[in-house]
Amino acid sequence: MLLLALDTATPAVTVALHDGSSVIAESSQVDARRHGELLLPAVDRVLAEAGLGLDAVTGIVAGVGPGPYTGLRVGLMTADTFGLALGVPVHGVCTLDGLAYASGVGSGPFVVATDARRKEVYWARYDDVRTRVGGPAVDRPADIAAEVAGVPAVGAGALLYPDTFPDARGPEHVSAAALAALAAERLAAGEELLEPRPLYLRRPDAQVPKNYKVVTPK
Repeated sequence: MLLLALDTATPAVTVALHDGSSVIAESSQVDARRHGELLLPAVDRVLAEAGLGLDAVTGIVAGVGPGPYTGLRVGLMTADTFGLALGVPVHGVCTLDGLAYASGVGSGPFVVATDARRKEVYWARYDDVRTRVGGPAVDRPADIAAEVAGVPAVGAGALLYPDTFPDARGPEHVSAAALAALAAERLAAGEELLEPRPLYLRRPDAQVPKNYKVVTPK
């Protein structure tokens, strides 16, 4: 097994290689405006670090969000393209699950929250680092304060809103290393992974204008 994992659902552009036992190379850069520019060089970098070619990859793992439309589609389209070119399966993993897995939170419930912009967060509830029991959803922090009260919170969204998430902690953004390790664990256990399709949870900012004027000749 050699999994190439990538995620662009958060400001982090993150890539990793996992051989079924451990992560053998990884790269993460935080830049919310340059997902398209940074992703392919990061793939080249981890392959070079591992001393392997892209044709050695046996599966692709892609973070499916939730996340903003523009950033999220960069990673998923890249994953689909690699899968088609190499003839290998493409597996989806919820980005929030990757954050939960990397959190190191001990026993007991906790939540993961990432920044959804518009003064909202993408969030989900977990019983442990491998078990999501609620969400993902997108909400204003004040609207979910009662639901998340008294439990630790992981992620950049939690750190942005300390009034709602007083016990907020890192990591802020997902790492492809965590996504790859979680996917490898689930595949080894024979579990079904998600389809590599985006979890947007809301409509994109760009909309077709209403009542626009037709300027083409009749």
